[in-house]
Amino acid sequence: MKGKTVAPAENALQNRLRKNYKKLKSYIAKNELEAFRVYHKDIPEFPYLIDIYKDCAVVYEQGKRISEEEEEIRDRHFKEVEQSIQEVFGIPADKQYFKTRSVQKGKSQYGALNENSENFFAVQEKPFRFLVNLERYLDTGLFLDHRPLRQHLFKTSSGKKVLNLFCYTGSLSVASALAGGEVTSIDMSRTYLDWARKNFTINKIEGRHRFIQADVLKELDALFDRGEKFDIIILDPPSFSNSKRMEAELDIQRDHLSLVKNCMGSLNKDGVLYFSTNKKKFELDPSLLERFMIKKISQWTVPQDFHGSQIHEAFEIRHLQS
Repeated sequence: MKGKTVAPAENALQNRLRKNYKKLKSYIAKNELEAFRVYHKDIPEFPYLIDIYKDCAVVYEQGKRISEEEEEIRDRHFKEVEQSIQEVFGIPADKQYFKTRSVQKGKSQYGALNENSENFFAVQEKPFRFLVNLERYLDTGLFLDHRPLRQHLFKTSSGKKVLNLFCYTGSLSVASALAGGEVTSIDMSRTYLDWARKNFTINKIEGRHRFIQADVLKELDALFDRGEKFDIIILDPPSFSNSKRMEAELDIQRDHLSLVKNCMGSLNKDGVLYFSTNKKKFELDPSLLERFMIKKISQWTVPQDFHGSQIHEAFEIRHLQS
């Protein structure tokens, strides 16, 4: 009796990339996507994340200390990844970007890899276009996992007053503004706010929109003191930050209770707060469930190309109705 034919080990990654892409192809075409995740640590020997951006690829490795022997194995794996991406997607080696995502704290997690890189280009995510840069920072300027929330905001923000905290490069702000919302975007980084403005420009967005560079925690207090209210608030903070621009460090597990309560203080009676976090093993403070109507919405905010990855947890939070 003949044994079952097994594909050569060197072809395993190529086979998985083809299989994953085949599953995603109709989803990508339907949504007219030029940026998506195609691989998420599917094979133990290749514990990487692979994202496609138009005619380029980004490969993330989770950084850890390794021995010289392990480093040699990793180098061989990197070569196989490079060859597999080129074989399946036709992306040459010089358009593949390998990055190491280390466990870091503070400002180091946002440091530039190549701060002089001006290699920006636009990717489409119907009906939006977003500028990305695959060389400048560890992250590209676009969080792909927030795609469903962008689509939801595009459908629900018309005529609404929207506040986007920790706005990064403003992709969620673009979604609300393009829908006809009036958007206030707040971030500590001037670089990211300028990037957000450019995203507004390439989407031909005009209107009464604000971009505020500030310590988000302090500015949220200031908005409350001025009595400003919003119909939609978007809260997607970093898991941890001790940036020198902030008066106090932020730990989202420890601090989300006060942060959510402060957001709710600036939310209209019939408004909604969208709170999401990438912190693994995050636990929502149970006292919030007694004060507000809270619905976990991760089942629809995590897109098809991230299913099974537990990339984030998301919650819809509203005031209790009397």
